[in-house]
Amino acid sequence: MAYQASHLPSLELLICRCLFHLPIALILKLRGDPLLGPPDVRGRACLHALLNVLSIGCAYSAVQVVPAGNAATVRKGSSTVCSALLALCLESQGLSGYDWCGLLGSTLGLIIIVGPGLGTLQEGTTGLYTALGYVLAFLGGLALSLGLLVYRSLDFPSCLPTVAFLFGLVGLVGSVPGLFVLQTPVLPNDPLSWSCVGAVGILALVSFVCVSYAVTKAHPALVCAVLHSEVVVALMLQYYVLYETVAPSDIMGAGVVLGSIAIITAQNLSCEREGQVEE
Repeated sequence: MAYQASHLPSLELLICRCLFHLPIALILKLRGDPLLGPPDVRGRACLHALLNVLSIGCAYSAVQVVPAGNAATVRKGSSTVCSALLALCLESQGLSGYDWCGLLGSTLGLIIIVGPGLGTLQEGTTGLYTALGYVLAFLGGLALSLGLLVYRSLDFPSCLPTVAFLFGLVGLVGSVPGLFVLQTPVLPNDPLSWSCVGAVGILALVSFVCVSYAVTKAHPALVCAVLHSEVVVALMLQYYVLYETVAPSDIMGAGVVLGSIAIITAQNLSCEREGQVEE
């Protein structure tokens, strides 16, 4: 929505988002913690930041050539599937039957949403750019799932503020040179554009912190499945704000996604209650 309203390129949006992460350095300084984390985990912390920057960069680029709802759908769907497979292969961490039901249901909902669009790709340059947009969205989801697994391996004081600051630092280091090499820098030139930039920065920072915290409490695949609610919100914004067409399959798929999220949430809440009763 910010791209449609402000017409800022993806690099500018990414840089503006990273700038909102830099003030976290003040928190780390006040607590006396190293900005880049302890030396023994610094490499993994930087890898986590790099994967998140790549994920966001791919997502912002995909939105420029693919409808916002479809881009969010492919990114979240690929992140969920990849998180489940990577966790099973690398962490040997299983899921319950209800979790698998919710996971497969949310993936089915995403397929219902994006399937018709994939089947009607145009031939030629337009179709090529559209296909590239879907590939970028998929790669963004893959990078997100890898980043969540790397974050779960980090365990040191001030882990969350450290990785949040590193995201901003790595994002700026990687994006600023490209801003002058790949294109002519574009600055917001009206109040609406500045408002969009501010909203993107603040909401993205809150989202980053919430997701990073949630992945320490639940399976990465379940966190990504719950994040599928972003797809439903994206479809609503696509229809009511951007005035883009929403097909009946989009509405049906959104309903399946919400139902799957309800199953996952209810199962995890019931497990927590049983654990508290046993204690």
